Amino acid sequence: MIKISRTGVEKYLACKRCFILNYKYKVYPPSLPFTLNNAVDNLCKNEFDYYRKLKKPHPLFIEHKIDAIPFDHPELDNWRSNFKGIRFVNNQEGYNFGGAIDDVWVKSNGQLILADVKATSKNNFNWEETWEKYEYPKSYRRQLEMYQWIFRKNGFDVANEAYLVYFNGLKNQPMFNQTLEFELHLVKLECDDSWVEKKVNEATNLLVSNEFPKASKTCENCNYLRKRWNISKII
Repeated sequence: MIKISRTGVEKYLACKRCFILNYKYKVYPPSLPFTLNNAVDNLCKNEFDYYRKLKKPHPLFIEHKIDAIPFDHPELDNWRSNFKGIRFVNNQEGYNFGGAIDDVWVKSNGQLILADVKATSKNNFNWEETWEKYEYPKSYRRQLEMYQWIFRKNGFDVANEAYLVYFNGLKNQPMFNQTLEFELHLVKLECDDSWVEKKVNEATNLLVSNEFPKASKTCENCNYLRKRWNISKII
């Protein structure tokens, strides 16, 4: 049984060679902990949990006319844990696929809305411009679509709409005073998870094969290593 994560499938989509190096050979570049981002995630979750206990909508829902309240479920803490998450086991295809969701809301009709928390710090942040200019926001939608697919495979009725709770840190304030201020953007995404199962199967099949894919021309890691190798041959 191959255990694969949502980030693993995202890596497979970005660069199959790095995916194999990561999952099969445990080779990957070092990463830094995003402790400030994690702090924002935790504080946001605490806030949703406050209204979850009250069984009332978060003020953000009222402001944006979202007919929902934070979803209360005994497995929520596991779903939000990076070491557990929500998972789907496919014995026929031989994989255990899952990921950790930031929060889940429930509409009055019983459908679940999945939400993910993001934090950044940009001057004059504009989501529409960011979406058009950069590739990474597309991965946010894929992330939520993978979560939607997993929840549906676990028997939940999931709405196609999903949300990014986007915090933008204001870095040009006149005084710090040990307080970091944010502006909040709630981004609604209409999602389609119809591609997910195919790509999970493909990633699993690649792992059990003897194939070693070529380096992607668009992968930052592969391009760095290629340039480094070319220079090392000269000097």
